[in-house]
Amino acid sequence: MSNEELWKAVLGEMELSLSKANFTTWFKNTSIVARESNFVTISVPNGFIKEWLENKFNRKILQSLRVLATEIREVKYIIGQPKVILVKQDLSRIIEKEIEDKNNVSSDLDIDKSTNLNKKYSFESFIVGSNNELAHAASLAVTKTLGKLYNPLFLYGGVGLGKTHLLQAIGNSVLSGSKKILYIPAERMTAAIVESIRNKTIEDLKSYYSKLDLLILDDVQFIAGKEKTQDIVFSIFNELHGKNKQVVLSSDRPPKAIPALEERLRSRFEGGMIADVSSPDYETRLAILSQKAAEKNAILSFDILSYIATHIQKNVRELEGALNRIIAFSQICNKVPDIKEARNILTAYLSTPYRKTSPPAILKAVADFYNITPADLARRSRKKEIVKPRQVAMFLLREEVKLSFPEIGQKLGGRDHSTVIHACEKIKKEESFDDSLKNELVLIRERVYNSSDK
Repeated sequence: MSNEELWKAVLGEMELSLSKANFTTWFKNTSIVARESNFVTISVPNGFIKEWLENKFNRKILQSLRVLATEIREVKYIIGQPKVILVKQDLSRIIEKEIEDKNNVSSDLDIDKSTNLNKKYSFESFIVGSNNELAHAASLAVTKTLGKLYNPLFLYGGVGLGKTHLLQAIGNSVLSGSKKILYIPAERMTAAIVESIRNKTIEDLKSYYSKLDLLILDDVQFIAGKEKTQDIVFSIFNELHGKNKQVVLSSDRPPKAIPALEERLRSRFEGGMIADVSSPDYETRLAILSQKAAEKNAILSFDILSYIATHIQKNVRELEGALNRIIAFSQICNKVPDIKEARNILTAYLSTPYRKTSPPAILKAVADFYNITPADLARRSRKKEIVKPRQVAMFLLREEVKLSFPEIGQKLGGRDHSTVIHACEKIKKEESFDDSLKNELVLIRERVYNSSDK
């Protein structure tokens, strides 16, 4: 039972034993505002009603509560909204529920069922910074000359940096015309292909896609290793490209770094414009927060926005998540939080436990990323497709697990510590200027720390 449901049930019991006038006098504008392990806190509008409930109705209220929640042993009464510190856990749950409800409502209302486009994503609401300037310019250019300038357009970058926003902004920008548009995540397209093969309707599916003016395929890395899906995607791509119809793609890495992707597809993906979306700098993060707050009609101090921008540096989605928690608090408690309250609200959201991993987790993540086996990393091979992953594994074993050079050499086929030192220095040096390698290391680390197999 939620707090609201529990209190409604109690009010129902009280209403049966009181006159309408009495019930309205003593119980109007009351609610459960906190529920700990063995007591509840009830908010009342003034001191007179607080005293009356404590002295006259407390026993009956407690009895009614215990019928529904046997663990409750005590009832506390407070005047008005509680202090955040008093109901910290309960408030956190309320904030999460508020955000979840708003997200569910907005997602249902904003999405066009025929195109899968979410109308809230537009170029006007996209903040341009040094991290995404090229990707934004290319996306905007595509809408002006659909199918002619950058075809395909391939955007890549980490999770939550704005790729999907740009992809959908392209679609929404040309939606007003008579163009046939479809935005679809690669996983959903794969499922549709599997279903059409099962139902023997694959030609119908191909025919549907061939009539599009704009195909937007998100997270294309998910088709890697799926041979039949790649066959169909290749066929659809060629059909659209041959008619000068626009194809826009996104991935968490550039085409050449997607393992188990057929060479013919890789070649097609690299045949147009490739642009990366990286992590935003402080000024861009602050601009994003300011715009999001304005969109939600939230008045927050510069100190709060700066605090969020300083403590969340990698992910635009997390920036908005933190902002939503502050706004939800403001709406629930009917007050604008100060910087101290903002810090309290975001403590759990921003805190990350000490990250721990293990050599097997590192080796598995590296092997999976480069589409080889952990055993391949230890082999005596000088092939490029083995040497680079092995050097990356050595570097990460040193950086993330702090193994000694001899220990790393032992785990990778009994290699000499001087070989390990060379590999670590090589990767560290290349990481400073090779954006592709830098991106690969970020993605491998994400795999390591998001994996349940630590």
